[in-house]
Amino acid sequence: MVFRSDEPPLREDTSGALRVGDSRVLLELVIGDFQDGATPEEICQRYSTLRLSDVYSVIAYYLRHREDIDPYLADRERKTQEMAVQIEARQQDLSEIRARLQARRGA
Repeated sequence: MVFRSDEPPLREDTSGALRVGDSRVLLELVIGDFQDGATPEEICQRYSTLRLSDVYSVIAYYLRHREDIDPYLADRERKTQEMAVQIEARQQDLSEIRARLQARRGA
């Protein structure tokens, strides 16, 4: 019997994000769901474009190579937080609009 090692079904998109298999599902979503206790089957139910074998492969790769994947995941989380702060800063204060809407409802 000949054993071969498979590459994980991950691909990097133009923005530098890692996608699972042929889907557009991000690696951090799959690993996050797994860390939250979801089974590979449940993850596939959440993201119908994923293949079960790809999810198992990605999780197995993560478990064997955490020291390589964890910095990527931390960087993605940091970028997500930075983006949330930027979006929040750009949004105007909606309290005035909210007050006018509530006044109309009360009238």
